[in-house]
Amino acid sequence: MRFEIMRLDDIDGTAVDSTVVDAASVNRIVHQAAATGQRIYIRPAETAAR
Repeated sequence: MRFEIMRLDDIDGTAVDSTVVDAASVNRIVHQAAATGQRIYIRPAETAAR
């Protein structure tokens, strides 16, 4: 499963940038964000229709 992770602006909470990662990478990114105080939003990535 893939997830979209958006980094949020500290002032107004708008998305600054985003990336799509696999499930194995989410834990590492969450720990990095927590260590640096970054605000992030995580949601399942949209999948292409088959």
